[in-house]
Amino acid sequence: MSTEPTTVRVPAPVNAHSHAFHRILRGRTHEGEDGGAGTFWTWREHMYRYAHALTPAAYQQLATAVFAEMVCSGYSAVGEFHYLHHQHDGTPYGAPGSDTEPHAMELALGQAALDAGIRLVLLDTCYLQGGLGPDGAVLELEATQRRFSDGTVAGWLERHRRLGTALAELDAGAGLLSLGAAIHSVRALTDQDMAAIAADLDPGEPLHIHLSEQPAENLACAAAYGVSPTGVLDGAGLLDVRLSAVHATHLSEADIKALGLAQANIVMCPTTEADLGDGIGPARELADAGAHIALGSDQHAVLDPYLEQRGLEYGERLRSGQRGRFSPAELSAAARDSGLRSLGLEANDDHLQVRTDSMRTAGSRTTQLPLTATAADVAQVHINGQLVALNGIHTRLGDPAKLYTAFLTQNPEFS
Repeated sequence: MSTEPTTVRVPAPVNAHSHAFHRILRGRTHEGEDGGAGTFWTWREHMYRYAHALTPAAYQQLATAVFAEMVCSGYSAVGEFHYLHHQHDGTPYGAPGSDTEPHAMELALGQAALDAGIRLVLLDTCYLQGGLGPDGAVLELEATQRRFSDGTVAGWLERHRRLGTALAELDAGAGLLSLGAAIHSVRALTDQDMAAIAADLDPGEPLHIHLSEQPAENLACAAAYGVSPTGVLDGAGLLDVRLSAVHATHLSEADIKALGLAQANIVMCPTTEADLGDGIGPARELADAGAHIALGSDQHAVLDPYLEQRGLEYGERLRSGQRGRFSPAELSAAARDSGLRSLGLEANDDHLQVRTDSMRTAGSRTTQLPLTATAADVAQVHINGQLVALNGIHTRLGDPAKLYTAFLTQNPEFS
């Protein structure tokens, strides 16, 4: 009797929204210092603490583990929404008198992706102000946020252009690394700065933004501009087919119509949105209006492309009280085709071999695997013509769990 698992070949999913350093937060933010349940502010405090502490060397080690886990879970490509650009005090890496290399944090992510064998679209993020207060007033950057900022939109555009050259040199023809752009949110830039990015950014680059993730963002934006965050993007000339709105949880009917008419991408992150208590966005309405729904794992509370697909459909069922809001084929397209579109990637032959005889999938119709399989059923992962993962183990880097253990052992400030 054969002991070989029975598998089926499926196109490999795409992770359209990632913050690699957030992986440190897994299992650490669910209770407060008093032993009670952890709140959003518990999460935020930990996030900023780790963002401040990371160095290029530590980040490369951590990101290598994260990207290896992604690959072993079945992801073939990732959009890394990256804003840890500078040294802790805001001094650029490679600045005169600084004993550091230019773009050190970005190149650390690029090298991690090359080592893991995953396609990386580095979404270089513009982040210039500390946010908007409830009355719409601009907030100063907090101490940790200084490393996020290039000072001015012109400074960000100039560094962004230089980064494109550096990233291409690192890729050296491997075909795994490419550059995209991001605006952190309408809270992090003025509307004039967003308009400058719309005017000056290469029109071929994908552009991502966190949009209407929480009601407080909408209220602050209304106080500052008199319109919703989607309205601000429209006024700045940013609503178009290359735009990816991440989360898009709290939208008005007018917002949904505008994003649909623009045929924008909507990157939903169901496991993170559930973990943070953000809410359930209007995915079905957005898709019906003409937007393209993609999926991301965001903070990596879990890394499992099947759980994100299931989360999209189950969220819709809970929100609407109806079953079958997205067909299995639509879920597969969100995990793959819309992810490629969101990241500006061309179609490719990246694929998985997924077990159809596990205790989870035995008896499932192949087309319905998005609603039964998990990352544990991913037997093989093929990216860029290479077998990069086999039964949960990376073919070059080994067990991702050991990579995390090494990172925590060698960097005790994160333990």
